[in-house]
Amino acid sequence: MSRMPKQRNLLQFKLQNVWVLVDLPKGHRAIGTKWVYKNKKDERGIVSTKELSKSAFLYGQIEEEVYVCQPPGFEDPDHPDKVYKVVKALYGLHQAPRACQKGHILLVQIYVDDIIFGSTKKELCDEFEKLMKDKFQMSSMGELTFFLGLQVQQKKNGIFISQDKYVHEILRKFNYSDVKSASTPTDLEKPLVKDADADDVDEHLYRSMIGSLMYLTASRPDIMFAVCACARFQVSPKTSHLLAVKRIFRYLKGKPSLGLWYSKDSPLELVAYTDSDYAGATLDRKSTTGGCQFLGNRLISWQCKKQTVVATVYTES
Repeated sequence: MSRMPKQRNLLQFKLQNVWVLVDLPKGHRAIGTKWVYKNKKDERGIVSTKELSKSAFLYGQIEEEVYVCQPPGFEDPDHPDKVYKVVKALYGLHQAPRACQKGHILLVQIYVDDIIFGSTKKELCDEFEKLMKDKFQMSSMGELTFFLGLQVQQKKNGIFISQDKYVHEILRKFNYSDVKSASTPTDLEKPLVKDADADDVDEHLYRSMIGSLMYLTASRPDIMFAVCACARFQVSPKTSHLLAVKRIFRYLKGKPSLGLWYSKDSPLELVAYTDSDYAGATLDRKSTTGGCQFLGNRLISWQCKKQTVVATVYTES
């Protein structure tokens, strides 16, 4: 999954009439541009040398007038003061499309220059792959095993999604690879409080640890409540708050390989669960609500959020 070279990007934009070089009209401002470089790594942490796509941008027509400065280093020598008028949206699709064919479905997800797709019928995947290669000069990396930090294991009876390599990475980053593990991510008997009399801790370190844990909740709903509780104290965190974050890391040390299992054979019945701790936040007496949704036996979404108002009546159903 590698980023396209700059020259190829620009050439593709011109070939597909994404933008045209024009004089900037009066009363309009051009959007500045800059190059951003980032090494994309595979599930082993190795920089990927395989090419995913020559052009993975699906361009949609736009009606607004948008002008962009010429990319640095690639200004037209004959017209250095001109700007590009954007004719088509660079990232025109914001939702994954769904195609149906005689009882089968094809799901496609687009993230910048990466595309993943799957279907209930293999022939649909083959047809879609050929279509995209012919139209957008793309190349395929084969069966999905790693995407945006998520490890994907495809088996005959289902799919397992995890982030255990990421867990080991953040344990090493914050020096928790050799600590004693914890059986639970939080101590429910000791809710976090402001703790103004306790010592301050490094805000940058605390926020970095919280940010790493927040990304992990993409596949670990078991730490969602604990992480959200600790995230409320990112301004002036105290030693007690840092100890709570450390407990989450110690829990991960003992259970690094948990993930989400999506079995192949499962009913399509949608079931939702929700609960609230009723005034569990000691600072403002607000409740924290949690919920999860299952499609059959597949967990498809989960939430944890402190309510915006103070509850005065408690109802259980």
